[in-house]
Amino acid sequence: MGFFNFLTSDIAIDLGTANTLIIHNDKIVVDEPSIIAKDRTTNKIIAVGRQAQQMHEKTHDNIKTIRPLKDGVIADFHAAEEMIKGLIKMIDTRKRLFQPSHRMVICIPSGITEVEKRAVRDSAEHAGAKEVWMIQEPMAAAIGIGIDVHQPVGSMIIDIGGGTSEIALIALSGIVCDQSIKTAGDVFNQDILDYMRRQHNLLIGERSAERIKIEVGAALTELDNPPPDHEVRGRDLMTGIPKVIKVTFSEIAIALDKSVAKIEEAVLKALEISPPELSADIYEHGIHLTGGGALLRGLDKRLAAKTKLPIHIAEDPLRAVVRGTGRAIKDIQAFKGVLLT
Repeated sequence: MGFFNFLTSDIAIDLGTANTLIIHNDKIVVDEPSIIAKDRTTNKIIAVGRQAQQMHEKTHDNIKTIRPLKDGVIADFHAAEEMIKGLIKMIDTRKRLFQPSHRMVICIPSGITEVEKRAVRDSAEHAGAKEVWMIQEPMAAAIGIGIDVHQPVGSMIIDIGGGTSEIALIALSGIVCDQSIKTAGDVFNQDILDYMRRQHNLLIGERSAERIKIEVGAALTELDNPPPDHEVRGRDLMTGIPKVIKVTFSEIAIALDKSVAKIEEAVLKALEISPPELSADIYEHGIHLTGGGALLRGLDKRLAAKTKLPIHIAEDPLRAVVRGTGRAIKDIQAFKGVLLT
């Protein structure tokens, strides 16, 4: 068996719009932004992940940064393939006589089409996978936070990632009903960009918007323990000169209000179409919040006020999905019912 382990390796990938995480040998070995940098003249990939992220929006004409995923699905097939290859190379840097073939379980949004599913499989196969399974994000998140998905008990998961927000009701190894909307982390960043331009006449980049969201992002204008004001540097649209201003969490809460309201609507819609017996389970166990969006200050309180249900934030929301994916590949037989081929 040891020899075969040498020839094959099991990899669990959470292929996200903003970040990609990989589990190998029960450990998270890769946690990198989903972005690559390419040399336009030679067409060669010059950086993957964090290195490429540092170049983003700071490049000259010869270098182009590409985010291969948009709204949770592959938008640039070739770039996605190169990114997966580059990230897999980060797992094991040792020189080997034989390149091991990989068995992969990859996360996909629940609202994905057959064509988009095919793009994920083809990218993985071109990156060296001999067997590819897929698992829906809310299902992986549920497994990752320790829910027994095989039981006839309803569990509601809200997974807010970079490209999509997935709201799913899970029971008996399947998704009973779900809502998948394209309002998530990337839309929050765009809301912040627009707000800074409108309110402060300040032009900022995507990376600065992301930093504002992390430092002072909030879903409520009043918080119990508010974060300190955050300094934002950008270009003044009136004078063209760089300037610095300070923003408060309540300003950002106003900027994000419409997008958070869309997530609230989707949650209410998912609750509306839930079978009555499973609704009773949700009332008892509450709703579980995972993904990077779960870290938005006050979001749990806002959703709790809207739904009148208890909202539980997962312990490590950013890694819940990849942990569940890792558990699925570790015991493929037990999770056969939740994996898609």
